[in-house]
Amino acid sequence: MALKFPNSMDDCIYFTNRTLENNTGKAIAWVYRKPCPKCKKTTMGKPVVKGKVKMRAEEYVCSGCGFTEQKIEHEESLNVEIQYTCPKRGNSDEATTQYKRKSWQGVPAYVFECSKCHEKLGLTKKMKAAKKKKVADEDAESDEA
Repeated sequence: MALKFPNSMDDCIYFTNRTLENNTGKAIAWVYRKPCPKCKKTTMGKPVVKGKVKMRAEEYVCSGCGFTEQKIEHEESLNVEIQYTCPKRGNSDEATTQYKRKSWQGVPAYVFECSKCHEKLGLTKKMKAAKKKKVADEDAESDEA
């Protein structure tokens, strides 16, 4: 299942190039634009108003036939394609997951699983770090008191 890397950012709704867990792994992820379900000739995109793309639009519009689809149902039908290097074992592989952020270590992220070690990995928003788990040493100190 070789994923096709996008030729241009115009082909994508989402694209990111990130490091994973203390710079020991890396991931490149993208989401292709969906073809129009009505005319099947062009791709869906956010509406263009006065020559500029409307950033916070609540719908996606076909530039060819004008078909509109609500943002939530449109984005639920898309998939994130990921090329990654696992931070645990150094395994390089590809994965696909739903284009919907889920809670991963207390932070919203696109969650996928390493094919070799089955470790759950997450692509978070920029500048978001996973929350640290409490150390067992704190529990030992409280037991001694």
